[in-house]
Amino acid sequence: MAFRQTLCVSMLVAASPAPAAEDFIEGVYLQSEELCAKAKKETLQNVIDAGNIVLSAHGLQSVEYNCEFLQVTKATLSPSWAVTAICQEPGFVFPDVLSVTQMSPTQIDLVSVRPVVDESEQAGNGGSYVLCDGVALP
Repeated sequence: MAFRQTLCVSMLVAASPAPAAEDFIEGVYLQSEELCAKAKKETLQNVIDAGNIVLSAHGLQSVEYNCEFLQVTKATLSPSWAVTAICQEPGFVFPDVLSVTQMSPTQIDLVSVRPVVDESEQAGNGGSYVLCDGVALP
């Protein structure tokens, strides 16, 4: 009986979502101030539909691409977090590990361990993102 109770508790702990790290990013981030202005003027969904990537505490989101942040661990000596993610695009799922660094109150930089295969490709999941005040996720 004790084994069964321990097994049930272990399964519940494993099934619980990972707690977000303390002080993790808040708000909606896009790759430029111009995209933020467009999201305010039109809608964030229009910006997403145009193929742009949105960063939030939940992950990265675009039209046919997303990365769900699974585990977030805060660094002790810098305003950074290590993030594990599962990313998806049509017909392909892969894991990723990213560093998320708050460069300023309005700028976040991402660096991915995922290599870029084609040099003409965008920097994978890496890049700079700016905070879009007044913009909410759809």
